[in-house]
Amino acid sequence: MSSQPTAAMLVIGDEILSGRTREGNGWHLAKELTEAGVSLREMRVVADEKPDIIDAVQTLSGKYDYVFTSGGIGPTHDDITADCVAEAFGDNIGVRDDAHAILVDHYGSDDINEARLRMARIPDTATLIANPVSRAPGFRIGNVHVMAGVPKVFEAMVAEVLPTLAGGQPLLSWALRVEAPEGEMAGPLGEVDARHPDVSFGSYPFFRGVLGSTLIGRSADLAALTAGINDLRETLVARGLVKIEETPPG
Repeated sequence: MSSQPTAAMLVIGDEILSGRTREGNGWHLAKELTEAGVSLREMRVVADEKPDIIDAVQTLSGKYDYVFTSGGIGPTHDDITADCVAEAFGDNIGVRDDAHAILVDHYGSDDINEARLRMARIPDTATLIANPVSRAPGFRIGNVHVMAGVPKVFEAMVAEVLPTLAGGQPLLSWALRVEAPEGEMAGPLGEVDARHPDVSFGSYPFFRGVLGSTLIGRSADLAALTAGINDLRETLVARGLVKIEETPPG
């Protein structure tokens, strides 16, 4: 398959691991990166523990082209992401004038307390990521983009970041929904997959009154994808699997 920049997401927060908060930012990021031609390869969740955050940031930033974090840059004592990312890169961190000015403009100078000042603590070499929703900025350092966990803020920051990414050719997907148990399609699907190395095939079972599977082909090359899906369709029909619904790309 054609090469694409790779990415990972690091979700930070005890509230996710305890079940108090449902994580939804990963779904949004995956969708946006796919459309931008960036391949999200890994998602990891860690607690609000300094060693774990530092280790995850260093590991993921060394393995992928882009890393996106979610959570832990608010005003409370357990929001330690910014400090951990700074330490992971060996950078100093403190209240930066540019971030401070953004908060003063939003809250007014009389309402900047110690808690809110925490949101202006940015690593020295980082670049700010604008936050058009609640104004407290995120930041980028190296290949790591540090963003808020609140979904609307996270989504707004992703929109700010996307134009700065060097994406590849977006992945196209083509779905075939077949009314047959997944086990009956495993053999044909494996045969077709072996014949089309430029297409990634997957199988996703469902039950809607009858057992079935959605077979999905993905590729950045429309011609390769079309050839692979045509082969898959013909192979399924030859095996007597004829109840097929399709959703082509676009």
